[in-house]
Amino acid sequence: MEVVDKVLQSPPADPSLPPALRKRIAREFTDRWNTQWGGKFVLHGRPAGPSAVRLDGNDYLSVTGHPDIVQAQVSALRRDSESVVQSGVFLLEGHPVHAFEKSMARWVGKEDGFLCQSGYAANMGLLQIIADEQTPVYLDSLAHMSLWEGARAARAPAHAFRHNDPAHLERMLQAHGPGVVVVDSVYSTTGALCPLREIIEVVERHGSMILVDESHSLGTHGPQGAGLCAQLGLTSRVHFITASLAKAFAGRAGFFTAPASMRYYVQISSFPNIFSSSLLPHEIAGLQATLGVIRASDAARRRLHANTARIRSSLTDAGFPIHQGTEQIISLEAGTESGAMVLRDELESRDLIGSIFCAPATSKNRAMVRLTLHASLTEAEMAHVEQVAREVAPVVKPWDWPIARRNRAAVNRTEA
Repeated sequence: MEVVDKVLQSPPADPSLPPALRKRIAREFTDRWNTQWGGKFVLHGRPAGPSAVRLDGNDYLSVTGHPDIVQAQVSALRRDSESVVQSGVFLLEGHPVHAFEKSMARWVGKEDGFLCQSGYAANMGLLQIIADEQTPVYLDSLAHMSLWEGARAARAPAHAFRHNDPAHLERMLQAHGPGVVVVDSVYSTTGALCPLREIIEVVERHGSMILVDESHSLGTHGPQGAGLCAQLGLTSRVHFITASLAKAFAGRAGFFTAPASMRYYVQISSFPNIFSSSLLPHEIAGLQATLGVIRASDAARRRLHANTARIRSSLTDAGFPIHQGTEQIISLEAGTESGAMVLRDELESRDLIGSIFCAPATSKNRAMVRLTLHASLTEAEMAHVEQVAREVAPVVKPWDWPIARRNRAAVNRTEA
C-alpha cells in the first residue's frame, strides 16, 4: 500500500520530447501563447455564473432534457442487457441503428443513410470513398475543416473557391474538370446561407457531384426541420447530405446519406464506419426520440428565426459588422486573437457567454467571438443581450475592426 500511495503522489516523468517536436511546438504555438494570448489559453474565459445568458452551444431548438428524449434513453438503459459493443458494420439489418438510419433518410428525402460517431467522421468517411487521386474536390473556402480532411483522406486534389461565389466555382471547374463540390448549407462561423440553387446549377452544367453539409440547418430549416435542401426543393438534385447530430439534435453522432446501392460499398470501404464502434443502445433510442421531437418543433423553429432577426438587428444597430451572415450563428469578428479575448472578457464580465473561434477554425487574423442563438431565449435574456451589445460597443469599437473597414471599402467601390 505504501508503494502504491507513493506512485500516485509522484507519477514518473514522461520521456523527453525529441528536438524536432520541440521546435515545431515553439514555431506553431509558443509565440501565440506568450504574445497574443498573454499566457492564458485563448478558448477559456471565466466560468458562466447562474445568471449568465449562454450563447455558446448548438442546441438551437432547446431539446436537451426533453422528457420524451430522456424517457427513451432511460428505458433503453433499463431494458438493455445483451448489446455487444462492436463496429457498426457488423450490425444486422433489424438492428435499431438501421431503423434510425432509415428514419433519418426518409425525413431528409433520401434513399439510405449511415450513422457515424460524429459529424467529423461522417464527412471524412464519405469523402474518402466518393473521391480519389483522379477526382478533384472543390470546397467553399469556409467549408468545415472535416470536409477538407475528407479530401485529404481521399488523396484528392483539393481546390478552394471563393466563399458563396458560384461564378468562381464555375471557373475552377472549367480549369480542373468535373469532380465533387462541397458546401455547407449554413456556415458554422458566420451563419451565412449557401446560395445553393446557383451552386447546384453550376455543378450540373459540369457533370459533377455535390455534397451539402447540413449540420447547422438540419432541424432549424425546411419542412419539419428537414434542412435547407428540403426547404428549397433541391433534395433530388443533391447527391449527398451530411450532418453533425451534435447541433439541433444535441446528441453525439454524425450522419450522411447515400444511394441504397452504395450500402455495402460504404460498409466495407469507409474507414470511420469500419474502425469505430457503433453508438450505444441508449444513444440510439435518444436520437430516435429526438427526431420525433424535432419534426414536431415548428413553434420552436419560428421562435429561433424570430430571435435571430431581432438580435441581428440590435447588434447591427449597435455598430457590430455582422453583414456576412443571416442565420442563428452570429460572428463578432474582432480580427486578432488578443482582440477576440478582450471582446470575450467584456461580454463575460456582463454575463453574456460566447465562444472564441480562431485559427485553425478560422483564417489567421480573423478571430471572432461566436454567438449561437436558440429557441428558448426569454424576453429578459434577449433584452440583456441587446443591453450588453450597447454597453460593449463603445469599449471594443467594432466599427474599427478589419471586417468593418473591408465592408466599407467594398461598398465604396460598388457606389463608385
